[in-house]
Amino acid sequence: MCTLERSSFHHFLSHTPNSLAPPMDHHHLALLSLFLFLSSAAASAVSDGGDPFIRQVVPEAEEDPLLRAEHHFSNFKATFRKTYASQEEHDYRFGVFKANLRRAKIHQGLDPTAVHGVTKFSDLTPKEFRRNFLGLKKGLRLPEDAHTAPILPTNDLPTDFDWREKGAVTPVKDQGSCGSCWSFSAAGALEGAHYLATGELVSLSSQQLVDCDHECDPEEYGSCDSGCSGGLMTNAFEYALKAGGLEQEKDYPYTGTDRGTCKFDKSKVVATVSNFSVVSLDEDQIAANLVHNGPLAIGINAVFMQTYVGGVSCPYICAKHRLDHGVLLVGYGSSGFAPIRFKEKPYWIIKNSWGQSWGEEGYYKICRGHNVCGVDSMVSTVAAMHA
Repeated sequence: MCTLERSSFHHFLSHTPNSLAPPMDHHHLALLSLFLFLSSAAASAVSDGGDPFIRQVVPEAEEDPLLRAEHHFSNFKATFRKTYASQEEHDYRFGVFKANLRRAKIHQGLDPTAVHGVTKFSDLTPKEFRRNFLGLKKGLRLPEDAHTAPILPTNDLPTDFDWREKGAVTPVKDQGSCGSCWSFSAAGALEGAHYLATGELVSLSSQQLVDCDHECDPEEYGSCDSGCSGGLMTNAFEYALKAGGLEQEKDYPYTGTDRGTCKFDKSKVVATVSNFSVVSLDEDQIAANLVHNGPLAIGINAVFMQTYVGGVSCPYICAKHRLDHGVLLVGYGSSGFAPIRFKEKPYWIIKNSWGQSWGEEGYYKICRGHNVCGVDSMVSTVAAMHA
């Protein structure tokens, strides 16, 4: 496929006779720029075998970031304490890092309301990133004990809401190089539900789910909770309901591997599930369930999260049905300013499980409206037993 870089295109315009290049107003130029971003992204993805919308972004600079690639890579290694086993591995990772730098302006152009840049994942290919840090499986049916959440009133919802301010959210955790995001999402939702039921915030064991939960989607082969190989939050709720609950994290600590055996001790259960429900694909109902029932387990398309640094992510294009990451919805806001689109963007507040060195101290903001990146497509709520 032929790729026409932006610089080449602008050079073409500047050297084209007026009869071939009619004057364009700002609106046409903006549309043309967006087209170039999308075309270049797709062509680049074909050439390197990646997803067309996984793009590495660095802050705007007058010079090409590749001219200072070694400097950026040195800072990256120091900041994230990266070491490599051999010179060959080092050189390979530097090549991947440079490839990510080449995607910089494309990604920032696709998601201009957020800040994208070098993250701790900048030496990973898109394939490596998906394999090691995502892990949400596709499911066709809900577990037998799942219900559809009842419709809640939405008239008096607060303008802004955040469960962190109310004491229902534990500190950000780090799943490491294990596709166990689903277990952190499910455990986080039960932590919030347990807090609402008892007034006590307890950090629950994700490792118990990784080791012991093997619940399956009854109608799709391979959609079983499988430790570091992925799982589903609703399956995890079903497991917790059947098993009797979850232990505390301090009694069953996280190891970041699924090679161990199940060590569940029912006598140490501190939080139990009474029921769980799936919330309808309606943003007002999602907000109402969040306010009334606590943090919600959700699935999302994480395609823009590899390079996210901060701000409100509101990409022009992001598939709504390619959900590959389990996270926790903890709140929403009404005033995330979007300078490119010249209006304020309401947003969801999402707790991730990649540690506090990623994103906004471990959190991700994504705009509300139009089910961006499928954020409204897979939402579930869980209720805990009272003490």
